[in-house]
Amino acid sequence: MQPPLIRLMVLPTMLADFIGLLFPQVCLACQEPLARGEDHLCTACRAQLPYTDYHRLPPADNPLARRFWGKLPVQHAFSYLRFQKHGRVQHLLHQLKYRGQQEVGRVLGRWFGQELAQAGFGPEFDLILPVPLHARKLASRGYNQADSFAEGLAASLGCPWSAHGLRRLTQTESQTRKSRLQRWQNVAEVFEVADPATVAGRRILIVDDVLTTGATLEACAVVLLAAGAKAVSVATIATADR
Repeated sequence: MQPPLIRLMVLPTMLADFIGLLFPQVCLACQEPLARGEDHLCTACRAQLPYTDYHRLPPADNPLARRFWGKLPVQHAFSYLRFQKHGRVQHLLHQLKYRGQQEVGRVLGRWFGQELAQAGFGPEFDLILPVPLHARKLASRGYNQADSFAEGLAASLGCPWSAHGLRRLTQTESQTRKSRLQRWQNVAEVFEVADPATVAGRRILIVDDVLTTGATLEACAVVLLAAGAKAVSVATIATADR
């Protein structure tokens, strides 16, 4: 017979297993039940995600960084995953953006932040700022999906983040079906720095969910540099082919 102390230690595990049978947690990428110890993504999906590994490349070989060449001085450009239509990444982003699964952003942010820290980028940033939503869209959705990614990155990089460093002045149309020029025109003069003193002389990492042409991130970077930021870098959960 087990001693009382061991029985008490086993009970929470048994209870968790019983609850898992009644209400199984599923992988947010493939919808299969998660095994004990798996965190929002099953081991198989995590292994098969299309990682970019751009942060491991020399700057001159980083295709994401090249998108900003000749436009503005972006110090670093990162994206964790490649966006593929109807793939795992699209499903994850849909869960994050439209299904209220903010933990997806936090988990991916923590994982990516750990990789960036291991690659030596931890000391490179003084402040992380997510691309903001307009107040009306934020009220409608209830949260900004970029905030959770910023929060996860900040936890792993040991860097502060703020949801209020940037403001979106107007509610823009969807960027999905616009050309590069139309995307830029859609976001030009849309953002402002809430308090220039908080960014002056600091190295800012701007984060968002997906990078396509980079027009939104460019618009944020322009106002941050104009407000006195020492340097700007960008990081997204995923990058889509243009």
